[in-house]
Amino acid sequence: MFSLFNKHKRGTHIDIYRDAISQEYHGIEHRDLSPGSLRVIEILQHAGFQAYLVGGGIRDLLLGKHPKDFDVATSAKPQEIQRLFRKSRIIGRRFQIVHVRMGAEIVEVTTFRGSAENSDHQQANASGMLVRDNVFGSVEDDAVRRDFTMNALYYDPSNHEVIDFVGGYDDLEDQIIRIIGDADKRYREDPVRMLRAIRFVGKLGLKLAEDTAEPISRLAPLLRDVSASRLFDEVLKLLQAGHGLATFKQLVKYDLLRPLFPQTDDILREGDDPHYERLIHLALTNTDARLAEGKSVTPAFLYAALYWPQVHRRWQELEAEGNNRASSLLIAGSETLDFNQQFVAVPKRFTITVREIWDLQVKLEKRHGRRPDSTLEHPRFRAGYDFLLLRERAGEIPGGLGEWWTQYQIADESDRRALIASAQTEVEDPQPKRRARKRPQRPTHVD
Repeated sequence: MFSLFNKHKRGTHIDIYRDAISQEYHGIEHRDLSPGSLRVIEILQHAGFQAYLVGGGIRDLLLGKHPKDFDVATSAKPQEIQRLFRKSRIIGRRFQIVHVRMGAEIVEVTTFRGSAENSDHQQANASGMLVRDNVFGSVEDDAVRRDFTMNALYYDPSNHEVIDFVGGYDDLEDQIIRIIGDADKRYREDPVRMLRAIRFVGKLGLKLAEDTAEPISRLAPLLRDVSASRLFDEVLKLLQAGHGLATFKQLVKYDLLRPLFPQTDDILREGDDPHYERLIHLALTNTDARLAEGKSVTPAFLYAALYWPQVHRRWQELEAEGNNRASSLLIAGSETLDFNQQFVAVPKRFTITVREIWDLQVKLEKRHGRRPDSTLEHPRFRAGYDFLLLRERAGEIPGGLGEWWTQYQIADESDRRALIASAQTEVEDPQPKRRARKRPQRPTHVD
């Protein structure tokens, strides 16, 4: 690798240096960059400010991937940025960001963050998590404040150079994810960084540096300090971005599933019912495949699978107590969703669909009379049917019911009647039916 300086010493102390990598070595072409972000940088630099492309966009290009967006970092303050761009607005409370509209693009522009830990503009809670952080500084300060070395690479379009202050270019070449500074302190500042580390392992196929990985299991409980609504968004980034299965396995490995889905984690660790883990893995595999094919996915199906171990266990308990099968499932689903909202706040528009997917598991068992046609017309039939197939493939229930519904969907009217007739010999409702009591016949009087 080309380097103008020696690699800095690793450890909790951060040595700042400037390594300029020319286009001859990094290979980034302007045609691969966002026109909107390039125009934003041009305007900022023309106004006398420093401005660079930074973060995931540059990282992904260096890894041969195709970034979705490009972020800009600058020495200009938020209000100065806003004065330069008429179509812009300042967002964020913890750290202010400016969204600049450039044609059809929305370019995210941030001011270089500072390292003044004792600044009045920086506030942390009792666990060390930063809750307010509007501290500005130099580009060197900004590099140190970023989370991982591979995300602290700056690209200057004016001279086509990649600027590296913390060894991120070397780490990318070595396929390593390394946190900047002391891992324990950085995770305490923002526990979501632990989830980001795991997400990059799943997404990029890189490995965690030893000092970056070591504190994660120990500090995983700090995620309880993060708002449940923010964790909903983070779970989607982790498991619904095309690399869900690989990422899920890393969550389990580093004890990060527990603060997100505690009861599911407990059941999976018991290992008594391996079909639960298989079901979740199958759901994630299907999600990854759909995303790879450009198809849509819904968080509702993912959460239906993630919470199913808890729901199914409770469903069985309530049935064993003599409760009706359908009402037992309804109660189990409500209890599960209510309990888990304190950890990950799933919006109501998704929990409604989750409940419908679960409720359909009983409806799909009913195959007599007009019930199959009614179930088939249910707006969530397809999701419920797919979930039933997952349960069969995972080994939770015997096969057969899913195939019956597969045939029913494509059958004509006469074939459907035949399928219903064939299902009459099967036991569809485990609840014993009460036999009607015969009334004694009244004696007849003969005149």
